[in-house]
Amino acid sequence: MLDKSILYADFWMVLPAEKTILDFPLKTDFSLEFYQKGDEKDWCEIETSVLEFDQPEAALTYFEKTFLPYPDELNRRMLFVENAKGEKIATCTGWMKTLNDGRTVPQFHWLAVKPEYSGQGLAKTLVSQICQELRKIYPDQSIYLHSQTWSKPAVFLYRKFGFEIMPTDLNGNQNEDYEKALKILDL
Repeated sequence: MLDKSILYADFWMVLPAEKTILDFPLKTDFSLEFYQKGDEKDWCEIETSVLEFDQPEAALTYFEKTFLPYPDELNRRMLFVENAKGEKIATCTGWMKTLNDGRTVPQFHWLAVKPEYSGQGLAKTLVSQICQELRKIYPDQSIYLHSQTWSKPAVFLYRKFGFEIMPTDLNGNQNEDYEKALKILDL
């Protein structure tokens, strides 16, 4: 869940191509499911529960613009964790980002676990699974993610997987928030 009481700074992180992806299997009480048509309602509910959006309607607008035009990609890039009742309680997406020079790079995107399910290892499993899926799609490429200091616990999780905070954005431009982010995160 976002901690908006922390000073905000944004930054990019990179998981170098040579890093091995840690494996964290899912506990038996849960299952992993790829996106299926209609799951956008669950995505919106999960993302709103962690304060990424103020209203599910705003989340749906984002989803429709960013993801819905790519149904085939959604089916292999967006994962959900379901509880024993079949309720979707966590999600993460392995997406793509087009750079200014036209290259497309893999982007780890939108990790969220409903607050009542945090601390059960679901985020670790999703990070592991999405990074593995991205390596299948983009072999031998580094994986990137955009984050902010409001996601401090997630940033520390990403670092355990080998992600490193970058002093630039993906296009090589200096990140004005870089030093500020390091200070806020106590790095």
